[in-house]
Amino acid sequence: MPELLRLRTAEKAALAGFALLMASFLPAGGTMAEDLPQALPDPSRLVTIGGSLTEIVFALGEEKRLVGRDSTSTYPPEAAEIPDVGYMRQLAPEGVLSVAPTGIIALHGSGPPEAMDVLGNGGIPLVVVPESYDRDGILRKIRFVGAALGSPAKAEELAERVGREIDTAEALTQGVAERKRVLFILSMQGGRILASGTGTAADGVIEMAGGVNAIDSFAGYKKVSEEAVIQAQPDVILMMDRGGEHGASGEDFFAHPAIAPTPAGQSRTLVRMDGSYLLGFGPRTAAAVRDLAAALYPTPPAN
Repeated sequence: MPELLRLRTAEKAALAGFALLMASFLPAGGTMAEDLPQALPDPSRLVTIGGSLTEIVFALGEEKRLVGRDSTSTYPPEAAEIPDVGYMRQLAPEGVLSVAPTGIIALHGSGPPEAMDVLGNGGIPLVVVPESYDRDGILRKIRFVGAALGSPAKAEELAERVGREIDTAEALTQGVAERKRVLFILSMQGGRILASGTGTAADGVIEMAGGVNAIDSFAGYKKVSEEAVIQAQPDVILMMDRGGEHGASGEDFFAHPAIAPTPAGQSRTLVRMDGSYLLGFGPRTAAAVRDLAAALYPTPPAN
């Protein structure tokens, strides 16, 4: 399945829809071709679908090209001034086309497939950027965006800098003898824990920060039983920093019957970080890895 889908015919549009549909069943990264895209014919009016892609465009200094971005594109703050065309997984073609783009760059997994088919049939060149939750995946995204914009040299410079920063961040925990077991909780609506298994952004960033995902019995995000959480024996609970029913705080959280008996519950160890910063896998990931590593291991490991 190719990573690059430059949709100029109905046949290629159908292929894009199939690729996105299969994304729900395939692990992130490593399943598609590695060829970089050709430059968009006219990248002067660009829509980016995926927060990390928008960050990359800004990091390349090409933000003046942006006429639209999806609702996950919240960084840098200046992105809020760009029209919002909808949530990346629930796009309406009308919203994307309303800003009259000359090119669309979308993160792998954007959809639904039917919406991507319509966008392809609309004659707007579309580049689908692969996603994998590791160092190489981030650098590949940077190079994809740079190639699509016709700025491969700038992208290579950014990729090399980001790669060095990630290497430095990951080296911080190389001397850890006993890795912390980390349970990432996506939400706790109604008291039910929705947790990360393998193959997710949470799983990837935990590994990069020197931790171990406490749950490895399934892929993706699933609701887990109280027994499964207790058996996972997490040392640390990791969550996105947001309020409402998805959030967690105080006595109620640590009194939850699944959390209380665990090492994390006993030590009251909860780490919360901004979601796009923690899980974005873009230019800021090295900093997120450093911050998470510091939270997991307040005392630096001996080298």
